[in-house]
Amino acid sequence: MAQPPLQVADIAARVRSGALSAEAVARDVAARVLAYEAIQPEVWISRFDAEQLAAQGRAIDARLAAGEDLPLAGVPFAIKDNIDLAGLPTTAACPAFAYRPERSAEVVRRLLAAGALAVGKTNLDQFATGLVGARSPYGACRAVHNRAYVSGGSSAGSAVAVAAGLVAFSLGTDTAGSGRVPAALNGLFGLKPTKGRWSTSGVVPACRSLDCVTVFTHTTADAARVDDVLAGFDSEDSYSRRIPAVTPGLPARGFRFGLPLADQRNFLGDRGSADLFDAAVRRLEEMGGVPVEVDISPLTEAAQLLYAGPWVAERTAAIEDFLRARPGAIHPVVRGILQGGLSISAMDAYRGEYALKAFARRAEAIFAAADVLVLPTAPTTYRLAEVLAEPLALNANLGLYTNFVNLLDMSALSLPAGFRDNATGFGVTLIGPAFADRALLSLSQAYEEHAPMPTTPPLDTAGVRTPVRLAVVGAHLAAMPLHWQLTSRDAKLWRRTRTAPAYRLYAIAHSTPPKPALVHVGDGGASIEVEVYELDVEAFGSFVVEVPAPLAIGTLTLEDGTEVKGFVAEPRALDGAADITAFGGWRAYIASLAQA
Repeated sequence: MAQPPLQVADIAARVRSGALSAEAVARDVAARVLAYEAIQPEVWISRFDAEQLAAQGRAIDARLAAGEDLPLAGVPFAIKDNIDLAGLPTTAACPAFAYRPERSAEVVRRLLAAGALAVGKTNLDQFATGLVGARSPYGACRAVHNRAYVSGGSSAGSAVAVAAGLVAFSLGTDTAGSGRVPAALNGLFGLKPTKGRWSTSGVVPACRSLDCVTVFTHTTADAARVDDVLAGFDSEDSYSRRIPAVTPGLPARGFRFGLPLADQRNFLGDRGSADLFDAAVRRLEEMGGVPVEVDISPLTEAAQLLYAGPWVAERTAAIEDFLRARPGAIHPVVRGILQGGLSISAMDAYRGEYALKAFARRAEAIFAAADVLVLPTAPTTYRLAEVLAEPLALNANLGLYTNFVNLLDMSALSLPAGFRDNATGFGVTLIGPAFADRALLSLSQAYEEHAPMPTTPPLDTAGVRTPVRLAVVGAHLAAMPLHWQLTSRDAKLWRRTRTAPAYRLYAIAHSTPPKPALVHVGDGGASIEVEVYELDVEAFGSFVVEVPAPLAIGTLTLEDGTEVKGFVAEPRALDGAADITAFGGWRAYIASLAQA
């Protein structure tokens, strides 16, 4: 289940004023991340540990004390793992491709310079190829409010990290909708700026000429704050662009918003999406907007060039050497797409460029008739099982209204427009010409202020509140001294069982009350008796906070191969400890003391 949202403006204001320290923010975030890991461990590929985050926080506090002006002081953020962050590897969700960057990407450097706190690297569809969040060896991400459904991608982990309340904002990337689709499906704002507005230096390319870095937030104002920091020319990025002195705007009242012709509004049979889109249109009309029907066929036809045209070859070119040398290291679905680019010729590329120019000229009529185009971000959504069974067609469906935007050099902002009955998010996208970014943000702010938008579904959906399973091995067992810490949190016994035969059990020296240390040793280990309890995620998080060193919570393997959360120990726990593995469990050991 999602935790209370973190917001950029709130955290920055409190840290800058001294009402809250950046170190306190860092420690809170570390606890949030640990608690949610029991729900969706697939969110992160790598991240900083609690002490590393606290050290970042202390450094930010010291910079403030020294008088630095830090507009994002202490604001925690996540980074899609195709964007470089010094100190952690970049994998693009392909372990064999991984490398350690010497310096962070330009966008990350600017955020760190503004005082933001980097938490870690998030999961993605491998090589940013996909809109589902399921094409990763690190696991499939799922929608925060109904985990039977996909999170959207490719910026899957970045969207989940914000929607689940782990960070205040996150960076994604967007070539075909990767920074907008997951925003919509998780109830977030997703700003895809104009190509070149934000630097892409230090980003693993998908399609170099189309790629954009994006941001996920809970509010329009937070997206605008990030844009304030990141917008600007980067001489090291050959695709960076200087922002014009005069940019496209919108009238304060009577703005014209373009809608597809009636027969072009395709929701693939999803009545819930259709109703939510109609509600968003009424909302814009209430704000003084004037709907104008426009022909979007030039857009949808242009979109076909991205995956059924020569731009596939640009994806292939980005990692051609790796594809030829290590094809087996690439996710099968991604590999199939990339290999398709090997047969595309230069003539195909020129023909595609000519076709795109023709579509762009036809699309100019849209912005002659309307100030802004309003489309569904995604027409529907799918269960993870459906996407795994039919990965290509369903992925393509999710990009129906997003694939053309970068090809045609447009700006876009996806904003939340409610939740379907199955608790998955629906979004609408405001689309403008290049460099209309601030105009879109202004309209989104007005849309947000018109009436409060729901940030979570009105009802729980089956599968949303999956309990955390926690194995206890010592003082928390039933009738033992610390068992009350479970009962006070309404923990329910799930199973009495044993661990896999890979552990040794020790009695920690000088521990009050007496406690054991369970250590994974592999060969030479034994099966140890445990009790496994179920807690909701909030209860689990509060329990974890109370676990004292040298104990910690990690992942245990049970005798049937099931993995659950459970007590583990730091090496110092064994100083002076007695090996009690032969007793087979803590109860037998305690009984032996009573008989002595």
